[in-house]
Amino acid sequence: MLRASWKSLWARKIRLLMSTFAIVLGVAFVAGSLVFTAALDRAFTSIMNGTVGDVMVRPAGQQAGDSRAQTRTVPASVLEQVRRVPGVARAEGEVTSYTTFVVGKNGKIVGGQGAPGIAVSYHDAPAGHDTPGLTVREGRAPQRAGELALDPGTADRAGYRVGDTVNVVTSGEKPRLAGTLVGLASYSAGSMVGASLVVLDPATARATYVGGRPAYTDIWVVAEPGHSQQQVRDAVAAVLPRDTEAVTGDQAADEASDDIKQALSFITTFLLIFAGVALVVGSFLIVNTFSMLVAQRSRELALMRALGASRRQVTGSVLFEALAVGVVGSTVGLGLGLVLAAGIKALFATFGLDLSGTPLELTPRAVVASYVVGMLVTAVAAYLPARRASHIAPVAALRDDVALPEGTVVRRAVAGAVLVVLGAAGLVWVLSGDRPRETYWLGGGLLAVILGAVLMSPVIGRPVIRGIGLGYRRAFGAVGTLAEQNSLRNPRRTAATASALMIGLTLVVMMSVFGASATKSVDSLIAKNFTGDYVVSGTFGTPFSPTVTDQAARVPGVETVARTRFAQAEVNGDRGGLGAIDPGPLSKVARIDVQQGSLDDLVGSTAFVTDDAAEEHGYAIGDRLRVTLGGRTTSMRVVAVVKAMPALFDVTTSIKGYEAAGGPRQDNYAFIGRAAGADPAQVRAGLERVTAGIPTVAVKDQGEFAAEQREPIDQMLMLIYALLGLAVVIAVLGIINTLALSVIERTREVGLLRAVGLSRAQLRRMVRLESVVIAMLGAVLGVVLGIAFGIVLQRSQSGQGVAELAIPWGRIGLFVVLAAVVGVLAAWWPARRAARLDVLKAIATE
Repeated sequence: MLRASWKSLWARKIRLLMSTFAIVLGVAFVAGSLVFTAALDRAFTSIMNGTVGDVMVRPAGQQAGDSRAQTRTVPASVLEQVRRVPGVARAEGEVTSYTTFVVGKNGKIVGGQGAPGIAVSYHDAPAGHDTPGLTVREGRAPQRAGELALDPGTADRAGYRVGDTVNVVTSGEKPRLAGTLVGLASYSAGSMVGASLVVLDPATARATYVGGRPAYTDIWVVAEPGHSQQQVRDAVAAVLPRDTEAVTGDQAADEASDDIKQALSFITTFLLIFAGVALVVGSFLIVNTFSMLVAQRSRELALMRALGASRRQVTGSVLFEALAVGVVGSTVGLGLGLVLAAGIKALFATFGLDLSGTPLELTPRAVVASYVVGMLVTAVAAYLPARRASHIAPVAALRDDVALPEGTVVRRAVAGAVLVVLGAAGLVWVLSGDRPRETYWLGGGLLAVILGAVLMSPVIGRPVIRGIGLGYRRAFGAVGTLAEQNSLRNPRRTAATASALMIGLTLVVMMSVFGASATKSVDSLIAKNFTGDYVVSGTFGTPFSPTVTDQAARVPGVETVARTRFAQAEVNGDRGGLGAIDPGPLSKVARIDVQQGSLDDLVGSTAFVTDDAAEEHGYAIGDRLRVTLGGRTTSMRVVAVVKAMPALFDVTTSIKGYEAAGGPRQDNYAFIGRAAGADPAQVRAGLERVTAGIPTVAVKDQGEFAAEQREPIDQMLMLIYALLGLAVVIAVLGIINTLALSVIERTREVGLLRAVGLSRAQLRRMVRLESVVIAMLGAVLGVVLGIAFGIVLQRSQSGQGVAELAIPWGRIGLFVVLAAVVGVLAAWWPARRAARLDVLKAIATE
């Protein structure tokens, strides 16, 4: 039986290889995402291990990479205490900034798109476990003001060589720095994974980032030989003041790398989601392929049963072929996954995440996951056709009729209707109020509706096919009639093929509706709430020096300047954000709807909350909030409740209250209003003179500010379209495979049609029209579901700022036209093959 299965598989290798493409793409996404993630893990672990000592002394609660490092510091007196601790071989004070960027010779920022811009004070102490720390690769270390060093990668990207004058921008009190490049330096790992490194002498670093105070952002401790990190940490901790702490270098490195990897975990999640989409869509192709192959082999399988093969052997024969397809698809997908990982690596390098120094390697996890996913999906998809094969009666299989009974279609449609009703009811329930684990319920409801629509598609697709057939009959006469009848002959097969395209288009249309709604909401929000004239903000979303805001306030014609700040914080133990504003100036350039209390009371350690936060957490006027920012806890009294809007955090304090709580002296936005009668052109020119030479900061009017807020949405949509395009490619392969198998199944019928006068051109047209029917059925169902899902998604996010619904009819119409074009292109090879059949041989085919 195994030999017979192998021969059957080899005889149909081309048809089965086409179905493996779906598995190849799905597995490639799984393997590629896991390989890329493993490379990220190795890169960041290597870097972080080289950027910490055996023990790190820092402000209590502060972690590596924390932007508050310039606000909370360790006094220089602590350094002297640490140096006297037994077991400490060496201790060096460090000053570090994570918002300092190098300006290249072309006037543009190097990096900045996600990767941090790091500035450190120089010392040559070894890293933890006696590994090399900061190492000068060329030239020398900076020794005085006006000198600096860069890492080799940043110097190369910026076009600098040793001896050149380098321009640097910071978010500290001094927004600009310039110095002579005296050397190239890097940590032991060499690569900075896209981050830039500026090395300053200790005095300049303190003057730039901590106001020249005798203080450090942390202390780097080297343990004496024979002393473990934990032993030295315990000894150092015993002499520290209450508001500082000591952690082992291993802990500090793990914290920093874990934070970075957690921030980048969306990459893995994003790719695995699309791997799932590809595999789900591909499963339809596999089910259809094996269903048709089982139908075409009905006589062969009946003979096997007559010769003594059991039902289990017949089922096993089909599953053997499926598993062989799964092995081939998984193997090719694993190889393609490496290529995909290289592509992802190159893509993220353009955004500043450079892994050029980290090789891509196949990990055991990626190999096992690829084969398990590929073979499991193939086996599950082929099980129903295999089970159907085992129930073929020897006598019934000798007949040519392989169409499924209508009762089967009706039962599936009833089951699908139940799923649709349950899924829709779940969605209505979720949208009717705040529900626990809302995302899971939302995803489950959408999935239930999709699966229900797939099961119902043979029934609900009939009127769609007949409607298209009406146009066919009028436009193409008998050929159009034949195409319509062929599509209706086996409704489940037609619907299953169309369902693959339906799922892809459903997701594309859903995201189009949501993206258009988000864009419209952004424009509406800014138009309604921003009454100022200009916004000064960081070009990469990074904070900037408050000196820039101070200088903007002195520009002639500027009447109002409202600075805003924000940082991650804990409020009553819940992780969230803390905002900061000056209520007087902000009320002149933005509309804030105060529902209770007064913003005039926002002074000192006070805060206002949004109505959503008040309802969710029970906040009320007079309540005390426990705000923890960078390890420092402050009590803030609630003085007002305002209407929620995306520009406001749930909890917002004054600028002075924010600084007192440990918030960094860095502005995130400055909203500016002109004085009455001031010339707009002159005011803007004055503001641009302030930001000249600081490429990380830009001046925008209301329209430009709205466009900047829309840009991430547009980028996200383009990436989603590109990835979902692969699902559409799989659907196209499904149409090609179905038509090709259908032509083989109808070989004798095709010969008879040719014998009675159907020309080759008419035959090709008939197959193309069948393909267009399948594509249009998938498009119609996908558009209807996509619009409905887009509305549901928009309503679910209305409280998060997506309050306006927009349906991009023009774009959706384009998708439908493209679906028809897809149908024509997908039919090319099957139609050509049908037209080339020998008439006499076709008629003689049994």
